[in-house]
Amino acid sequence: MKPSQFRAWRKALGYKQKEAAEHLGLKKRMIQYYENGNRDGKPVEIPKSVRLACYALSKGISDFNGQEAVMTTTLAEETPPKS
Repeated sequence: MKPSQFRAWRKALGYKQKEAAEHLGLKKRMIQYYENGNRDGKPVEIPKSVRLACYALSKGISDFNGQEAVMTTTLAEETPPKS
């Protein structure tokens, strides 16, 4: 995954850098390094674990409990209908 692809992934999901960091379990600064492709002038590679997590989040998977995927829910799905 190239830095431009990582940024496009984040924007496609509508995440700000801080939100992407929270979903991926990273610091915002790492998101910035991945999007820039370098850290202090040295190339930064996006780890396979992060690439796979990006894929899972893009498919609506927010967690994995060892046996099955935990799907992302939206506020509308969590809020019971009003009677």
